[in-house]
Amino acid sequence: PFRLYYWKYYGLEVGRKKDDSDLSKRSPHARKRCEARAKDAKLEPALKEQFLTGRLLACVASRPGQCGVADGYILEGDELAFYKKKMEKKKKA
Repeated sequence: PFRLYYWKYYGLEVGRKKDDSDLSKRSPHARKRCEARAKDAKLEPALKEQFLTGRLLACVASRPGQCGVADGYILEGDELAFYKKKMEKKKKA
């Protein structure tokens, strides 16, 4: 869902080595809006790397068995670096 959201909102493909984003099928107003958003769009290199591998680290914030929905957020920044280090330590041990 995040990849599709990012493409719809910014008009940029995430998780592919080359950019195949084709905005020609959109209306001129929507194309202009996506191009303006794409100027300011920045995605961390660590997050891009995760999209290329197809695995994202995320934190699930809902309690299992309570509501039947898994809410959460994608890890990024310092939090992502922390958990990556933890996982590397666990693999070595």
